[in-house]
Amino acid sequence: MSTYINSLKQWCEEVFTIYEENKPMERDNLQADKKDELHEQFVQFKESLTNEDSLDELEIYNRANELAEQLELKLKENGIPVQLTDKMRADNQNNMVPIGGHKLPPLPYSYNALEPYISQEIMRLHHDKHHQTYVDGLNKAEREMQKARITNNFQLIKHWEREAAFHGAGHYLHTIFWNIMSPDGGGKPSGNLLMEINRSFGSFDKFKKHFSEAANNVEGVGWAILVWSPRAHRLEILQAEKHQNLSQWDVIPLLVLDVWEHAYYLQYKNERKKYVDNWWKVVNWPEVEKRFDTAQRVTWQPF
Repeated sequence: MSTYINSLKQWCEEVFTIYEENKPMERDNLQADKKDELHEQFVQFKESLTNEDSLDELEIYNRANELAEQLELKLKENGIPVQLTDKMRADNQNNMVPIGGHKLPPLPYSYNALEPYISQEIMRLHHDKHHQTYVDGLNKAEREMQKARITNNFQLIKHWEREAAFHGAGHYLHTIFWNIMSPDGGGKPSGNLLMEINRSFGSFDKFKKHFSEAANNVEGVGWAILVWSPRAHRLEILQAEKHQNLSQWDVIPLLVLDVWEHAYYLQYKNERKKYVDNWWKVVNWPEVEKRFDTAQRVTWQPF
C-alpha cells in the first residue's frame, strides 16, 4: 500500500473524530427525519479506503479534497471554523504550510498608512488582487505537482515547475515586501546592519545609490534585492526579472545539481539523464543533513 493511502487513512481518522465531536451541534439544526447526507458520504469514503484492490490514488485525492471542502463549509455554517483540507495535506502542529495551503498574509498596517508616498488605492489593489493571484497560482501549481507524484505522470512537470517558481517567488517576495515598509520608516539603519553596509559598500550613501540604480535598471518588470551571501560573508545587491528566473526567494539551498552542459558534456555528451542518474551515487548526504540541521533554525511566520 502506498504511503499516500496510509496518510489519507490517517487523515480520515482525524477528520472523522472532529466531525463526530461537532455533529451533535449540526443535528440539533436538522429535522429529525432528515438524513445527514454528508456524514453518510464521509463514512462511505472512509470504508472505500479498505478496498485496496480498487484504489485509484488520483481519484481518491480529488474526492478527498471535494469532500473535505464540503465538510468545512457545513461546519462553518454552524460556527465551527475547521480546516479539514489542511489536515489532509499535512500535519500542521509545527505550523507547516500544507501543499496547496498558502494564504495571503494580512498587511501589518492599514491600506492608507504609507500615504502620501504610496496611495491607499495602490496598496489595496497590490495586496488584495495582485498578491492573492500569486498565492492562488502557487497553490494550484503545488497541487498539480502532487498529482503528478501520485499518478507518476510528469508530462506537464516543466509547466507546473515554472508556475511554482513564478507564483511562489511572487508570494514570498511580496510577503517580505509588506513587512520591510512602515509608516514610521525612513532614515537609515543602525547597529550591526549599518556596520555591515559600510563594510560591504563603503558607506550607506553608496549602498543607497547602488540599490536605487539597480532598481531603476531592472529590465522589464522585477525587483532589486539586498541579500546576505553566506559564502562571500558580505551583503550583495541583486536584481530579479519578473519575480524569479525559475526560482523562489526566502529559501535556503540544501542540495544542488548543476545541469549546465559544462558540468557533464565532456563525459556524457548529450545524455543528461545518464549524468543525473549517476549523480545520485555521489551525493554527500551527511553534508546535506548538516545544512538541513542549520537551516531548520531559521523560521519565519508561515503564509
